[in-house]
Amino acid sequence: MPSPVASDAATTTLHPPGRHAARWLILAVICVAQLTVVLDNTVLNVAIPSLTEEMGATTADVQWMINAYSLVQSGLLLTAGNSADRYGRKKMLAVGLVLFGLASLGAALAQSPGQLIAARAGMGVGGALLVTTTLAVVMQIFDDEERPKAIGIWSSVNSLGFAAGPLIGGSLLDHFWWGSLFLVNLPVAVMAVAAVVTLVPESKSRGGELPHPRTGSGGGTPMDLLGALLSMIGMGGVVFAIISGPHAGWLSGQVLISAAIGIAGLALFAGWELHTPHPMLDMHFFRNRRFIGAVSGGILVAFGMGGSMFLLTQHLQLVLGYGPLDAGLRMAPLAVTVILINFTGLGARLMPKFGTPGMIITGMSLLAAGLAAISVLGGHSYGGMLTGLIVMGVGVALAMPTMANAIMSAIPPAKAGVGAGVNGTLMEFGQGLGVAVLGAVLNSRFTALLPLAAAGAGSLSAALARTHSAAGRTAVQDAFASGIGTSQLVGAAAVFLGGLLAAVLLRRAERAGHEQRTPEAPEAREAQGAQRAQVG
Repeated sequence: MPSPVASDAATTTLHPPGRHAARWLILAVICVAQLTVVLDNTVLNVAIPSLTEEMGATTADVQWMINAYSLVQSGLLLTAGNSADRYGRKKMLAVGLVLFGLASLGAALAQSPGQLIAARAGMGVGGALLVTTTLAVVMQIFDDEERPKAIGIWSSVNSLGFAAGPLIGGSLLDHFWWGSLFLVNLPVAVMAVAAVVTLVPESKSRGGELPHPRTGSGGGTPMDLLGALLSMIGMGGVVFAIISGPHAGWLSGQVLISAAIGIAGLALFAGWELHTPHPMLDMHFFRNRRFIGAVSGGILVAFGMGGSMFLLTQHLQLVLGYGPLDAGLRMAPLAVTVILINFTGLGARLMPKFGTPGMIITGMSLLAAGLAAISVLGGHSYGGMLTGLIVMGVGVALAMPTMANAIMSAIPPAKAGVGAGVNGTLMEFGQGLGVAVLGAVLNSRFTALLPLAAAGAGSLSAALARTHSAAGRTAVQDAFASGIGTSQLVGAAAVFLGGLLAAVLLRRAERAGHEQRTPEAPEAREAQGAQRAQVG
């Protein structure tokens, strides 16, 4: 099958020859916009007591306030990326910032749980546009030499947002009311819009039309509305099942029905995209070994990160006894390590030496080693956990930007927005899958080790409530710590095996590409020479 890269490359509006003069300033603006999106994934967690008290929010209300944002954002990522490719990435970046700012204002002024949930959903729409367009613009303004470092800095924003979210949220709540968590987005959005309009060059597929990746036809191609709808239903159903599982139970009707709807939606989406004349996402990309290798690695890095963060938060608070703010501070070394490595450009400098497969296997092996170190050394003390967090940070800093670059490089430039949507969707899916699988391993191990007095309890707090002696409480906490340790080891094994798989697929893709670029065989050259002699 001919490569779709060649057919699509000519349709992209390319930036002028040479490096864009303001590229690093543009990257700074993009990172600030991206940071607001990431912060709002975590910042609301610290406000749960305030929302419950001041708004009379029920547990279900609070869950929807938190989840409406990620649910809408994950469902719209592919559609948002496709819109950016068709109508202009600069334009959609500005629209995303405006929507995000307006929805943030609505959230700050909300007077009821329903209003806040609606505002959070609106923020998810803006967030989907920002996640896809920021990475697409990075791909546009940086050349092959500088792109690994730029993507490394861009990806570090996720780690920075994770570490800073609880800290910023806690500081604001110490001095202001809960609405201040959203008001801080307004000046950021205003300044970012002004900078985007002034600095960021426009880029889109020629005429706003995407050519068919297999036939090359293009004029007047319609928007793939059914594909967009099916992708939203599919991702929304799967993400909702993953979000609901820990609270409703993985075998509850709510989770099983939403999971079935999501899987059916994704299956119908894949079938439609294979047969429609103008697909939103060309499913033939999944025949590309480089794409598959990067995708598999990306899912499993997100799996390890999402699951381990879910476990570590509980470990620090429920086993080691830290408060939410103290727990956030003690998880910060992971994010700081990622930021230091990527902002210094260490990963980008190692890329030419190790190559993409080498960087991925090295990074994922370190991530797996960090998870294993936390499991073995961090059960009852923070010192052992700290070592694991730093090793994890090094692994994430090497692996995640490399895989994002590999995914984006395997997709034609004309579909950079869709590529960013694929990358974002994989991160959401991998994180949710990590929480689901490692959480299930934790619960299984925990209940198996519970002392008889606490048998039948489904959580640490419920088990402690059934235990009235100091020895019994210690046994329950030991069982919970053991369950977390087992889960971390399962995550470490999955990440390590995923790294091997991704490296093998990427190495094979590189070899296949090298063979295609080699000179013609001697027999072919002799045949061509004979033909020329006959013509002469």
